[in-house]
Amino acid sequence: MRSLLAILLAAGLLQAQDKPAEAKPEPREAVIIPVKTLTGDSFDRLVRLLGVFGAQMTADKNLRTILVYAPKDVVEQMRKVVTELDRPGSEAAIGRNIDMTMTFLKCSTKAPAGTSALPADLESVAKQLRAATQYKDIEVWDVVPLRLQEGKVTEESLRLPGSMVPGGAFPAANIRIHPESVTHKDLGRYVRFEQVKIGFRIPVSTGASFQFIESGLTTSGDFLEGQKTVLGKVSGMEEDTAIFVVIALKVLD
Repeated sequence: MRSLLAILLAAGLLQAQDKPAEAKPEPREAVIIPVKTLTGDSFDRLVRLLGVFGAQMTADKNLRTILVYAPKDVVEQMRKVVTELDRPGSEAAIGRNIDMTMTFLKCSTKAPAGTSALPADLESVAKQLRAATQYKDIEVWDVVPLRLQEGKVTEESLRLPGSMVPGGAFPAANIRIHPESVTHKDLGRYVRFEQVKIGFRIPVSTGASFQFIESGLTTSGDFLEGQKTVLGKVSGMEEDTAIFVVIALKVLD
């Protein structure tokens, strides 16, 4: 009996010696990682990409911060990923496609010579402009469809309707748009533009020659999907005339 007990004790000792010691868990730390550039859906994509680390984290889109609770080496790896992706044009920034319709309205303070037919969806915009400004004659100069991509800069040059002046010059516009992100609010989805820049170059006859009149507008902000929005007025084109730029947006799922 004693010999059997001794054997069991010896086996237990051997098993305890063979069993590797349990590694102590690596200490964790709580760190706040700020997100300086990405917002909206781009911020959400960044957070989803960080999920591969399996770390405990909490993200706040409004504060644009990510709170991480993980070992120090994991935190540093996550911080490097955020630094790499938290910039325009990164894998996290590039996202949804956006259809934009940009309408140029040519407006004059002179009384219209006749009835100027506008598309039905622009009647409400024209009514607001007549009520809020001195412009009474409103007509569509051009309609420009654009395909944008969230997080990517789009640039386009186009020829505008209008007869050429002596020398062969014609009206033109240069467009530069940076849709920073798609955001969600109470009224629906908004496209946040870091910049919308439109430059017009209009030739004006001076007899046998011509000169260019250059003007434009630059703006930024959040614009609601499905709503027509007046970006602003471009003055200095002709006497008693201005151009209003109207946009409509659709985010493609």
